[in-house]
Amino acid sequence: MRVRKDESRPLRAEDDVVRARQAVRSWAVEMGFSLVDQTKLVTAASELARNTVVYGGGGTLLMEALEDGARKGLRLVFADQGPGIPDVETALRDGYTTGGGLGLGLGGARRLVNEFAIESAAGQGTRITVVKWK
Repeated sequence: MRVRKDESRPLRAEDDVVRARQAVRSWAVEMGFSLVDQTKLVTAASELARNTVVYGGGGTLLMEALEDGARKGLRLVFADQGPGIPDVETALRDGYTTGGGLGLGLGGARRLVNEFAIESAAGQGTRITVVKWK
């Protein structure tokens, strides 16, 4: 697998979440994703970027255009140095929330992409990697 292009963006405030959504949509359009897949990517990115800002205290988004033979994909990595997620399995369960929302965030984001991975440690932060293949 080869990274064809990459770009990193800060996620510090709500305005950065909006800019991250716009950047992900732009990359998805440029890479030729269908409108449905663009919407899935932007929705997942929006949720994960917001979590990075609100729960992680801010961090970064790394976008990578991937090539794996004839297959093309977009990898998004959300990283923060926040408190971490104490119980990842519980956090992925629909209905679980620590912020008074509907609790569809992480589990919903996971369903919108082809690959989803979380690395989290108490006091060291969280890194969520998602990939959508074309």
